[in-house]
Amino acid sequence: MNWYRKLYFGKNAEKRKNRFVREIEAGTYRGNTWLITLAANPENQLELFSVQELRFSYIRRNCPLVLGIASGYEEALEVLLRIVQEVLEATGGADIRGYFERQTEAG
Repeated sequence: MNWYRKLYFGKNAEKRKNRFVREIEAGTYRGNTWLITLAANPENQLELFSVQELRFSYIRRNCPLVLGIASGYEEALEVLLRIVQEVLEATGGADIRGYFERQTEAG
């Protein structure tokens, strides 16, 4: 898995953040956990999907940069909104993909 170095977490996911990352890396996909990633299609910005989808080898192999983890769909939407707001404040624009690609290139 390709993790963003400053991974975003929802309020509930923050409590168990290390466990979530360890379990996902080990291939354990529990509960109502959601990932926020850069979109697999370069024409789009972000994707939101259940960690259960990583059971499919194609999705796991091709999973783009993971930006955030949330416990539940509503929490995932809150994390997504926070990401968009932070990028907008930092850049004055809505090029979310470009912002995170530049962040990962800068190290």
